Amino acid sequence: MASRSRTNPLALAVLALLWERPMHPYEMSMTLRERRKDESVRLNFGSLYSVVDSLVKHGLIEAASTEREGNRPTRTVYRITDAGATEAIDWLTDLVRTPAKEFPQFEAALSFLPLLGPDDVVRLLRLRQTSLERQVAGLESGLVDARAMGLPAIFSLESEYEVTIVRAELGFVTALATSIADGSFEGVDLWRDLHRRASTHGRLDPDELAEALAPYLSPPQ
Repeated sequence: MASRSRTNPLALAVLALLWERPMHPYEMSMTLRERRKDESVRLNFGSLYSVVDSLVKHGLIEAASTEREGNRPTRTVYRITDAGATEAIDWLTDLVRTPAKEFPQFEAALSFLPLLGPDDVVRLLRLRQTSLERQVAGLESGLVDARAMGLPAIFSLESEYEVTIVRAELGFVTALATSIADGSFEGVDLWRDLHRRASTHGRLDPDELAEALAPYLSPPQ
């Protein structure tokens, strides 16, 4: 079996499905959507077929049979191999055990936030806050529905995790917007001064930037 990188969660999803029973790609896609796994794993037909081809190439799954219904094209049914079963367990073990650095887009936005003025940032954060509040409400409603149907918690763990993460982000965004708006955010005066200077020329002159930062970068006396 050729070595492969573990970078695409859709491949793990395919292995997990075929652990249950052999399936053809269309059935895999429908099963993932019915179980709402497409909310945790990015899914489209093109990428799914590419993943299936890659797993076959690496000996993790194999064609088991073909089937045809009416005038539809023949479908290949795949099954997991022993190597694929081992890979699924090893991969999942590593994902659960080892934290990985991820690169959320909002984190990237925060790293470049000074490009926007403080007042604009407050307005945008308030809009994000509203969206997050709606998202939390929707996630919590889905969890209530799952419990009402008697679905064991093990089958909705990803939703529990997501609502926890979104609640944390909501708290962060709310506090950040409030602190910038009321002036308690450290450095907000410098931030405002930089944008006042930049508004004169359309962008900040390097010499003005150095002048504005000088009081903060000077070594203590």
